[in-house]
Amino acid sequence: MRALDTNVLVARHSVFLGTFVDDPDDEQAALQRPAAIAAVSQRAFVSATVLLELEWVLRGFYQVPVAQVCAVFRALVGIEHITIEDRDAVLLAVEWAEQGMDFADSLHVARSARASSFATFDQKLIKRAQRIGVSPQVSQLE
Repeated sequence: MRALDTNVLVARHSVFLGTFVDDPDDEQAALQRPAAIAAVSQRAFVSATVLLELEWVLRGFYQVPVAQVCAVFRALVGIEHITIEDRDAVLLAVEWAEQGMDFADSLHVARSARASSFATFDQKLIKRAQRIGVSPQVSQLE
């Protein structure tokens, strides 16, 4: 099994959303697309750090709305031959992102499930997490 980098998933991104995010005039992207499709069509591993970067690229660079980014993650997690690192935490993070939390924050908290609490100085994170009722509890570091 090979691990996939973010750029492989971005090249495959159009299959999940039904639109192309790559520049149609980018010859390099056009040359890479067949290899990316082949890579995602085989058994593969996707790390949590690649997912964090993927979310950043889709939302930040391509301006993909959060709901569609979450749909991409749900589609990726649903591919039987793709192994997602900490799959349950990723799904929980996607759920929380759909409810208004930042995906990166959601993933950090979801992957901290064994902790008694998640300490931060980020007041927006604290308010969003408390509104949703995430666990572990997110609170101000004192």
